[in-house]
Amino acid sequence: MARLSDIIEDFIKSLLKHSEGELQLQRNELAEYFECAPSQINYVLATRFSLDRGYYIESRRGGGGFIRIVQLDLDKDDYLLYLINSRIGKSISEQETKDIVTNIMEKGIISDREAAIIKIGLADKTILMPANLRGTIRANILKAMLVAILRARS
Repeated sequence: MARLSDIIEDFIKSLLKHSEGELQLQRNELAEYFECAPSQINYVLATRFSLDRGYYIESRRGGGGFIRIVQLDLDKDDYLLYLINSRIGKSISEQETKDIVTNIMEKGIISDREAAIIKIGLADKTILMPANLRGTIRANILKAMLVAILRARS
């Protein structure tokens, strides 16, 4: 049986498909629909609809509050350059890496197989370094892989 978070994510994604990539929702109405606390909706939005996954979230609280979810449709090369130059930085966590790799796979930039190889290659269990160095090593390797992908596309 799917977890409630997965069900909420799938529901929002299906609404996004039918709304051409931009959606405005009421957090409380969504929570009532799924019979859960509004914090569950916040959790799904924060973990499943982040910039790393290709979404922009705008939220306004209060009586007339809303949540606007925008699915980013960036050019593939521009998105890779953004990741290399701005997003990844000097260090990156394993979860952030997984989110980025999943997103570039969903955008059709890499295959499922390539995504799986990158994820396992950059996992904490694979990078046998002290914890304080793992994120830095991971960021450097991920940037190098993205540059290689860009070169292969030209």
